[in-house]
Amino acid sequence: MIKVKKEKVLITPKMIKPSLPGLEVLGTFNPGATRLPNGDIVLYVRVMEKLVKSEDQKYVYSPRMIGENDYRMKLDRFDKKTVEKESELDFVFKDGRKRLTFISHFRRVVLDKSGFIIKSIDSKPSFYGMKWDGELGVEDPRITKINDLYVMTYVTLSLEENISTSYAISNDCLTWYRRGIIFGEQEKDVVIFPEMINNLYVAFDRPEGTFQFSLPHIWISYSENLEFWGGPKSIAISKEGDWDYSRNGAGPPPIKTKDGWLFLYHVGAEYESVRNLFEGKKIIEGLTNEAGKKYIYSVGAALFDLKNPSKVIARAHSPVLIPDRSYEKGTFENKSVVFPTGMMLDENGRDILIFSGGGDVVVSVKKVALKDILDSMKKV
Repeated sequence: MIKVKKEKVLITPKMIKPSLPGLEVLGTFNPGATRLPNGDIVLYVRVMEKLVKSEDQKYVYSPRMIGENDYRMKLDRFDKKTVEKESELDFVFKDGRKRLTFISHFRRVVLDKSGFIIKSIDSKPSFYGMKWDGELGVEDPRITKINDLYVMTYVTLSLEENISTSYAISNDCLTWYRRGIIFGEQEKDVVIFPEMINNLYVAFDRPEGTFQFSLPHIWISYSENLEFWGGPKSIAISKEGDWDYSRNGAGPPPIKTKDGWLFLYHVGAEYESVRNLFEGKKIIEGLTNEAGKKYIYSVGAALFDLKNPSKVIARAHSPVLIPDRSYEKGTFENKSVVFPTGMMLDENGRDILIFSGGGDVVVSVKKVALKDILDSMKKV
């Protein structure tokens, strides 16, 4: 692990007012992040909401956005006789289809230049699903600034497209123009590089299906215009037997350094399979699922070649961050989580600010030395 020089829990569910009466905020996490020209930092925080528990025992409810251009929500009602099983977060019909009992949108948060002091939080949803764009919710934004253009990728959930990734563009990081789906079912964790390489835009993504010869992992794709992506290729950051060979996906958009593209990624693993990594370290205990298993989401780091972003040139052979803080213990799912989605250079140019979701509940910021991250890596 690397040393954290300074950290803070920035946003908690208690700080966010529900978007509508009858809803409660379960989590505020996984923020997209960027720095404005004046130095302030903007976060778009995922806000996860759920219907306050109903006394009605005959029906189950699922929220759905129905607005064409504004924030409008409908609660779909289903007879429990059509449901095979249900949990706190979802229910499954007898034909195998699933619906969620929660829905997510984004709130805009402005921080000062340090990234540790909140200047403002939007009182209403800042970016949300619409009838034609993520009617079952939007999740886990990543923001990249390319020249003067802000590009936000985000996960869209919908009845027909299921789980896909869309993107929107902005000139001020305030008003967004939605451009539609760029990676279809089922693709998440899409991050776009902050500059074109060899006259092409570059993105990391994470396709995932039900038929697998290997665990879900990171791919790379290219585009001439941000709209249409091709040249997909699997990225072999690690190999079977490595600590990070388990389920992994992109964290924040990469940062350019003189040594290569610095890239952080999340790694989800069953605790027993990586237990040796945490021997002697403080790690949150007591999280087990119904099968008696515990899951850990940690952070890995790698460097990619500046001119060939599909080439890994160095990687950390152990986690650079682990979820060993009390706020990184999950509430609704049985896992300990540090999930980075925003990263930028500190004003001093020597440190990195990492914005993460903690436990799928809160937003944190951690300041670490850039040199410490680079020193943690070994050439491959």
